[in-house]
Amino acid sequence: MRLDKFLKVSRIVKRRPVAKEVCASGQVKLNNRVAKAGSEVKPGDVLEIELGRKMLKVRVLEVKDTVPAKEAASLYEIVEEINRPPEDWL
Repeated sequence: MRLDKFLKVSRIVKRRPVAKEVCASGQVKLNNRVAKAGSEVKPGDVLEIELGRKMLKVRVLEVKDTVPAKEAASLYEIVEEINRPPEDWL
């Protein structure tokens, strides 16, 4: 499955155009490499996503074309989550 579609189906990113934009700006790594929106995602892959002040590292558990919103989080497990404070707090 394409990376941008996985991000949307798993609800990590709410809309596919936003997922494409995040990938295009270099904010997503797939197995420690900067990934494009069309990169192939499969179970066992590790994604690192930078969303604003938040960095999310997840392991892909399952890849499905569609899932109900309640089951979206079952497609991945959170390995690490970092919330960075604003620069003016430092």
